Amino acid sequence: MAQEAVYSHRDPMLKKRDDFEDILEERRNSSDLRYALRCYTPVVYKELTLCKSGELRDLVLQSDHLRYVITQVSKETGADADEVQGEASAILEEMAHCLQLSTVRFFAFTLTKIFKTLFRSICVNEEGIQRLQQAIHEHPVVLLPSHRSYMDFLLMSYILYTYDLALPVIAAGMDFMGMKFVGEMLRMSGAFFIRRSFGGDKLYWAVFSEYVRTMLKTGFAPVEFFLEGTRSRTAKSLTPKLGLLNIVMDPFLKGEVFDVTLVPVSISYERILEESLYARELLGVPKPKESTSGLFKARKVLSEDYGSIHVYFGQPVSVRSLAEGRVNRCQFNLTPRHIPQRPGEEINHFVNDSAFRLVRAQEENMVLKPWVLLASLLLQNHHHGQKGGTALEELTEQAVWLRDLSRQCGAFLHWPEHAPPSEVVSSSLSLHQGLVSISEGRVQLALEQAGGQGGPEEKLLNQAVVVLSCASYRNQALHVFLRPALLALAIVTSSSNNRQEVYNSFSFLRNMFSNEFILCPGATVQDFEEACYLLVKTGALQIPQQEVLITERGHRTLAFLTSILDPFLQGYQVVCRFLCEEATEALTDKQFVPAVRKFIIKHLLTGTLRYAEALSSDLQKNSLAALLRLGAVRRVKGGAEQGTLKVNKVMVNSLEDTLGGKLPTQKAAAARL
Repeated sequence: MAQEAVYSHRDPMLKKRDDFEDILEERRNSSDLRYALRCYTPVVYKELTLCKSGELRDLVLQSDHLRYVITQVSKETGADADEVQGEASAILEEMAHCLQLSTVRFFAFTLTKIFKTLFRSICVNEEGIQRLQQAIHEHPVVLLPSHRSYMDFLLMSYILYTYDLALPVIAAGMDFMGMKFVGEMLRMSGAFFIRRSFGGDKLYWAVFSEYVRTMLKTGFAPVEFFLEGTRSRTAKSLTPKLGLLNIVMDPFLKGEVFDVTLVPVSISYERILEESLYARELLGVPKPKESTSGLFKARKVLSEDYGSIHVYFGQPVSVRSLAEGRVNRCQFNLTPRHIPQRPGEEINHFVNDSAFRLVRAQEENMVLKPWVLLASLLLQNHHHGQKGGTALEELTEQAVWLRDLSRQCGAFLHWPEHAPPSEVVSSSLSLHQGLVSISEGRVQLALEQAGGQGGPEEKLLNQAVVVLSCASYRNQALHVFLRPALLALAIVTSSSNNRQEVYNSFSFLRNMFSNEFILCPGATVQDFEEACYLLVKTGALQIPQQEVLITERGHRTLAFLTSILDPFLQGYQVVCRFLCEEATEALTDKQFVPAVRKFIIKHLLTGTLRYAEALSSDLQKNSLAALLRLGAVRRVKGGAEQGTLKVNKVMVNSLEDTLGGKLPTQKAAAARL
C-alpha cells in the first residue's frame, strides 16, 4: 500500500464523517401506535427465493450436506438414520426463529416507550442506512454490531424497522431461550438460539452451519451476529470469534453466491445500563441468570437518564474483494461441496485477518462522548494521588487539551461545539453522578461514598466497582491512543533513543498485550509507523534519521499516554509476581482467578499495588493467556495432572523484570519525560 494511502485514512481531517439523525425526535412528536402499525414494505435481496420459516427448515433438513452428516453419524454411532434425522429435526426446532410481523410491531410499540424514557436521543448515520439498503438488495448481507449491552440486538432491529429495512435474523445465546415468554417473543422477532459451545457434536454443528448458510444463500434475511461472541464487560473490543464468520464466508468461497456483504456496526452508549453489573462480574460476583422476572425487576433503571446512543453503520465490506489475491477458491472444487471439510491454513489466516479488520472498523467508528475523556483524566488524577480531587476549572482545561489530542489521533468525538467547555464538562459529570463526587468546586471519583460500612476488604471491593466502572468508559478511547501509547512506553523504557531499539521495545510490549487489545496479527511494523506518524503530527516527537526525540511540548502528551497503559502494565506485573511467589504445583485454570484475586487484594490493602483495575478478572485472564502464548506457563494435557498450570518461573520472572525492572514506575517515567 502506498505511504499516502496508509496515512490518508488516519488523518481525521481527511475523513468525512456522516451526519446523524435522532430517530427518537419523530417518535416524541407522533403516535407510537401509528408507528408500530404503519405499512412495512422493506427492500429485499433481488434473488430472494422463499419467504416462509417452515420452507426454510425443510430446505435445511433436505440439504445434501446435512444428509451426508446424518449418514456419517449413523455409521459412527450405530443409530438408525431415521433416528439421527429426528435428532437433527429436534435441534433445528430448538434453534430456529419464526419471524412474525405482529411480534415485531409489538416490540416496535413497547421499545419506543422504553427508549423515549431511558435515552435523550438515538442517533443513526443516514448515509450508512442508505448504503445498507443498497447492499441488502444486491447481495446476501451479514450485520456485525459491536456488543456492549443487552440492548444491542433490540436496538438493531428497532432501527431497521424504523428505516423500512429487512429485519435481521440474529444469533442469540441459549440463556435467552430460558426466559419464559420473552424467549419466545425474541424468537418471533428474528432471534435463533445457539448453544454457547458445541464441543465435538458433529450433528449440531452441521444443522447450525447449514441453517445459517441456507438463510444467506436464499437471501431470506440479513444475518446478524456479534463478532466478539459475547458482551464486552470492559468496553474494550474482544478478540473476535471465528466460527460464524467462517460459516457466512463459506457460500462465497464455494461459489454458491457471487458475493457476501459484511457490514460492521458501531454502537456507542453515553451511559451503559449494565455499568455496575459488569464491574461486579469482573470482581467475581456471578452474573444473574437471564430471567423474565429479572427483566421486570430492572424497572428501576427506567427512572434514570442514560444520555444518548450513536449507531454508526460502517462501509459495507465485500468478501469477494477481501478474498481477491488471498484465497484460491479452486481448492473447493476438489471435493463435492456437501462433504464437510476443515478449513486449511490459508482460509484460517484469511478469516482471522478479516475478523480483526472488521473489529478495527467497528472501533474506528465508535462515537466517543466527552465523559470518556473525563473518565480517563479522573482515573489518572486519582492514581497520581491528587488528594481532594481536581479543581473543576483545571479538569475542564485538561479535557479541552485531551479533546484536541484525541482528535489529532483520529478519534470520532462527539463534543457539542456550540456549548462552552465548562458546560460540556458539567453536563457529563451530572449524567455520571454515581461515579463522581463534586465538593467545593473539586471533582474526584466517588470512592468515599462507595466504601460503605464493612471491613477493609469489603470497602476495597466496593470502591473497585467505581474504579472499574470508570475504567470501562476510559477503555472506549483506548483504540485511539493504543499505538501511540505503546510507542510512548517503548520510548521511556528504552535505554537509548535509537529508533531500532525503541522499535524492539515497542514490538515486545505489543506482543505482550496482544490478548488485551485488538492488534492485527503481523502488523507490528504498520502499527509502529502509525504511532510514529501520529506523535510527530501532534508535535510530541521528532524523528530525524535513526533517532526518536521528545519535543518540549511532547512531555505532557507522553506522560498522559504512558499513564493510560500503566494499570495494564502493573496488572501483568502483579500476575507474574503471583505465579512466581504463590503458585503451587497443583494450581488449575479454575483456581487461577480466585487465587490471583486474593493475592492482589492483599497487595492493594498493604499499598504495594496502586491500581484496583488489577482486580478485573478480564485483565487477569488476558495476562494468563499472554503467558501461555509466550510459553512461560503451559497447561498440562492428559494424565492425573490434567488442567493444571505449569509455571516456568525463570521465564515468568524474566518477563516481569522486562515489564517491571526496566519499565520505570509512573513517577520515574514522568521524571524522565
